Amino acid sequence: MTITSQARSFDKAAADYAANRPSYPPALLDAVEELAARPLKGARIADIGAGTGLATALLHARGAHVVAVEPGPGMASQFRLRLPEVPVVLGDGNHLPLASESVDFLTYAQAWHWTDPVESVPEALRVLRLGGALALWWNDSDGTVGWIADQDARLRRLFGAEDSEPDPMARFRGLPPQLDFVTRQVSWTRSVPLETHLANLASYSDFLVLGKNATETFLAAERELLTGVFPGGTVEERYVVSLAVATR
Repeated sequence: MTITSQARSFDKAAADYAANRPSYPPALLDAVEELAARPLKGARIADIGAGTGLATALLHARGAHVVAVEPGPGMASQFRLRLPEVPVVLGDGNHLPLASESVDFLTYAQAWHWTDPVESVPEALRVLRLGGALALWWNDSDGTVGWIADQDARLRRLFGAEDSEPDPMARFRGLPPQLDFVTRQVSWTRSVPLETHLANLASYSDFLVLGKNATETFLAAERELLTGVFPGGTVEERYVVSLAVATR
């Protein structure tokens, strides 16, 4: 399966994605402003690979003028339900449907890894104004927490990735070398019902292409294990957001 087809797999689970995926902490946007040395309020921002609008909603709430770019029609439909006042256009990071030197920020929330840097880097530089900032971030479960590390190990076994031990700095190693990135990591938590936690797992692209039966078998086993860890039924999820910002 190609990266493009795996990325587009989100379309068939867009409603579940919108309902269960975690958002991002306010401290992340504070860090974006600090590393870019400019405020988000009043800025013209294009949020690329916007999905159902998790990051876009936060940028919009900060007072930015945001346009969203999303390749999946299903995800874009959910976006319009969530943020009817924010424009969204179909497109992707390799071929931005935006005018040259038209935005102050380009943001990629959990989306840069779906692009081909050979194409997406020149596109980003084309669209950004002089002094504009490219901000990339990824939200990953914090593997220093015991139950999360155990779950990550089970996920790696399921998907045949036992040799890929999680590394908190891994997101930064693949950054385009031609851009001068500054980086930051932001930790945060959310408390959710167990069923929301499991539904979030089911929205991962690997599960979307795994198939219903195998997914349900894995989730049933997780439900039983996590009921023992969280007998009250509320899961305390901990995340680390890896942020990289480069200025044109």
